Amino acid sequence: MNNSRVSSRGVLVVAALASATALFALRPAEAVPSYDGVWSVVIMTKLGICDSSYRYPIRISKGHVMNAGQANVTISGKVGKDGSLVVNVSAGDKTATGTGKLAGKAGSGSWSGGNGACSGDWVAERRS
Repeated sequence: MNNSRVSSRGVLVVAALASATALFALRPAEAVPSYDGVWSVVIMTKLGICDSSYRYPIRISKGHVMNAGQANVTISGKVGKDGSLVVNVSAGDKTATGTGKLAGKAGSGSWSGGNGACSGDWVAERRS
């Protein structure tokens, strides 16, 4: 009788574990999009005396933004799991900050720089 009790308990425990495992397997995996790769960014001035547009290649690696080109420009920033982005660009004594969002293979947002002397929009396209 003792053995049948142990067997019944063992079967119940195994059945409970199997059910729990099946429930976890049925839940959709939370996919976090990766924005890692090279992006081409076009920065357009809408207000101010800055140049009308700039184009820079950027690299995103593990959510960190950096310059991927040869221009003597420092680019830094972060991309969130939801694609939200904050970027700082500096060249010499000039600085600008951009915010926006990436989704899939494209992105867009706004920027301002020169202590508010210039501002505009930016668009990005994934290259790799």
